[in-house]
Amino acid sequence: MAIMNIRKIGDPVLRSKAKEVEKISQKTIDLIENMSNTMYEADGIGLAAPQVGVLQRLFIVDIGNGLIEVINPKIIEENGQTIMEEGCLSIPDETGAVVRAKEIVMEGYNKEGKKIKIEADGLLARALQHEYDHLEGNLFTDRVIDEEKLEKEINE
Repeated sequence: MAIMNIRKIGDPVLRSKAKEVEKISQKTIDLIENMSNTMYEADGIGLAAPQVGVLQRLFIVDIGNGLIEVINPKIIEENGQTIMEEGCLSIPDETGAVVRAKEIVMEGYNKEGKKIKIEADGLLARALQHEYDHLEGNLFTDRVIDEEKLEKEINE
C-alpha cells in the first residue's frame, strides 16, 4: 500500500474540522491501511486523517501494543490531569509541554464497523487525545504551556 504525504503546519486542512464517516467502505479501510504504513514509515505513534489531507473523523495510534483504529471517536469521560512533552508528525522538530486528561474513556468504531470502547491512561490516553484534537482542527501547539510560569503558580 501507499505512503501518504503528511501535511505540515500552515496547511489549512490541519485547521479544519473533520466530518463524520457516514459509511465504512473499502475506501475507508484502504485509507486506514495507507495511514498505518505512513505512520510507521515516519516513526510516529499516531496519525489522524486530516494530517494526510482527508477531512474524515478517523485516526490510528500504536504506542507499541498494536494498531488501534478509531472511526467517529467521542471522548465520553476524562479524569485527572498530567503534563507531558508532545510532538507531532505535522510539526517536525518542535515539542512542548501539554496538559491533558490523565485517564479517558473513548468510544468509536473499528474498521469492521464494530463499536469499541477504550479505557486509557498514560501514553495511550495522551495519544488518543492528541489525535482527537486533529479531528477538531486543533494542534498540540495550541495547548503548549509555559512550564516555568506553571511552576511559579504552583509554588505561590
